[in-house]
Amino acid sequence: MAKVYNWQLDRKMDYIYEERRPRRQVAWVFDINKCIACQTCTVACKTTWTSGPGQEYMLWNNVETKPYGSYPLKWDLTILKMRKQLKAEHKTIFEAAGMSERALGYLPESDDYMYPNIGEDECAGIVEKGAFFSGIHQVWMFYLARICNHCTYPACLAACPRQAIYKRPEDGIVLVDQSRCRGYRECVKACPYKKVFFNVVTRISEKCIACYPLIERGEQPRCVQTCIGKIRLQGFINRPDRPDPENPMDYLIFIRKVALPLYPQFGLEPNVYYIPPIHVPRKFLYQMFGGKDAVEHAIATYQKAREDRKLLGAMLLFGATEKIVHRFRVDDRYAYGYDEEGNEVCRVPFEEPIHFRPLFDRERRVYRLNIT
Repeated sequence: MAKVYNWQLDRKMDYIYEERRPRRQVAWVFDINKCIACQTCTVACKTTWTSGPGQEYMLWNNVETKPYGSYPLKWDLTILKMRKQLKAEHKTIFEAAGMSERALGYLPESDDYMYPNIGEDECAGIVEKGAFFSGIHQVWMFYLARICNHCTYPACLAACPRQAIYKRPEDGIVLVDQSRCRGYRECVKACPYKKVFFNVVTRISEKCIACYPLIERGEQPRCVQTCIGKIRLQGFINRPDRPDPENPMDYLIFIRKVALPLYPQFGLEPNVYYIPPIHVPRKFLYQMFGGKDAVEHAIATYQKAREDRKLLGAMLLFGATEKIVHRFRVDDRYAYGYDEEGNEVCRVPFEEPIHFRPLFDRERRVYRLNIT
């Protein structure tokens, strides 16, 4: 085992390979507070990438209703319970692995993939007779959109005995070399997020490819482009010790720390970051997004976004363009996004213009029912 630095844990940890960070790392920010679970992202991904034989059960992108939803079944509870049973809650899955393993993990049963909508829209808690809304939700749920995290230290890559999984040095996208894969499913077993799938027809593993054909031409992935709620932003992050304040991803993740990784305690340094939901009991969020201090800071910063022009401007870029935004700036009226060459790709107003039209249009001699 090599010693590598995990910035999300702020310590060195064991990993099978030496640290080799890509020149720039692909990353996403998801604002959970805005997700409506319309599943448009899921359908867009499904129809684009997983409509072939053996892919029927594959959901490279899915949206779960927490606390009861999960796909495959109990993916998060199972790995958390395994760490607790081994009394390894303060160890990564690489450090908690047995002598014959490279990562602590488990192989889901076939039935675990039969319930993609389990727990959908089911709330935690019950509404007592005579209860009324008093400013605090007595019952709660939230939607968790999930894709492959394209981790800095992927468990799937570490576990593969064929070295069929690799991380691209130019952008950090994690891919499967299907010509080398022999279907041992060690990658499926090792990934704690269970975002590697086994194709029973071709007998090889498959996973989210981050829509790299789109990324290579400067466009955001399908799940980002089609998101109705505009909860997603995809871009690239620099090294955590060298954040660029003009890069919206660096600004949200490293500088303002409003977006947090999912289960960073697993040790993979995942690169999908979430703005935590503000209405959910805090203790539930602490275990998911890196502890009390990180969650409290992210929520407090998010709630004050209207008072922070630059932070609000960065958030206005969500869903504003199909192009990847590499730089941004704000002025009194607009938030501007720029591509890699410095060309403006979006301009979003802080205040939407409102125009009032007369009820009766004299020129066209028609009445307008919608006058705003």
